[in-house]
Amino acid sequence: MTGRVRRLIEPLYERYLELQCTAIPRHIAIIQDGNRRFAREIGADTAVGHRAGADTTERLLGWACDLGVEHITLYAFSTENFRREPAELEELFALFREKFLAVVSDERVHRYGIRVRMVGDRGMLPPDLLEAIERAEALTAGYSRFHLNIALAYGGRNEIVNAARRLLADVAAGRVPVSEISPAQVEARLAEGNDLPPVDLIIRTGNECRTSNFLPWQANGNECAVYFCAPYWPQFRKIDLLRAVRVYRQRVAQEAAGRPACGTVITGSR
Repeated sequence: MTGRVRRLIEPLYERYLELQCTAIPRHIAIIQDGNRRFAREIGADTAVGHRAGADTTERLLGWACDLGVEHITLYAFSTENFRREPAELEELFALFREKFLAVVSDERVHRYGIRVRMVGDRGMLPPDLLEAIERAEALTAGYSRFHLNIALAYGGRNEIVNAARRLLADVAAGRVPVSEISPAQVEARLAEGNDLPPVDLIIRTGNECRTSNFLPWQANGNECAVYFCAPYWPQFRKIDLLRAVRVYRQRVAQEAAGRPACGTVITGSR
């Protein structure tokens, strides 16, 4: 398809998809994969791919707000990502700091009423980045229309282990009887007060068909829908988001009809 034809057809297709999105997930979690591969394919430095991905994230927020999504959780940096080269880590932390500081002056944050929060192990982050995060969180603490959760230094198994440690400490101190240990008790100790709602839809870009230790408690316990697509994160479009929401709508319809729901779809091309 030529670029000119695509520009003519895509708005019509986008509108067609919007009409099909009659059920909107409350909480979408996104694994933003492919920044580095995108940079390699265009012959650019890794930093270019990460910045292009950050631009996509900014566009995504507008799309999600317009659809009526309430929570977006972005898998920006995992605990495993600390194994990357020091130069790339320095670039990433500088980019994260820049984006958190930009929250202060971003009129969209105030227009949409976006509350910004970090999910992950704060003790693993450099002090200047943590300072920028806490400033953005304090500035937006009073907002509740839309929640943007950034998963940094995050690992799902690590989150569950830490919750188990806190619960065991409460049991040892006599604050929680063993007979009262329940999923609700574990959930109350996850993410140390970030109180994320159950995940309704996971999206992963970059043609990878796995969820990579991302919000396992919040997603799998809710048996959320999963949408895998081929575009690298910098190439992700509103059409891709709408396709993912359509998968969620199909799953909701199947459940309402009492049929087994297919929660995973692999689709798309770059």
